[in-house]
Amino acid sequence: MRRSELIRKIRQEARRQGVAWRQVEGARHDTFWLGSVKIPIPRHAEIGKRTTEDILHECEAELGKGWWRN
Repeated sequence: MRRSELIRKIRQEARRQGVAWRQVEGARHDTFWLGSVKIPIPRHAEIGKRTTEDILHECEAELGKGWWRN
């Protein structure tokens, strides 16, 4: 999945549910805070399927189980 698509998908759902979403730049990853959950996202243009799924699973703590499968 494209990095920009992944970030857009999470950001839109966070906005829809009223959950805070902010970005902090790091050395090799950008760190995003989704509510109280810290989510590192690599800076690669394309992110592998397994990594994408892991990132989406991390978001479930704030956005609810299975939100990304809709």
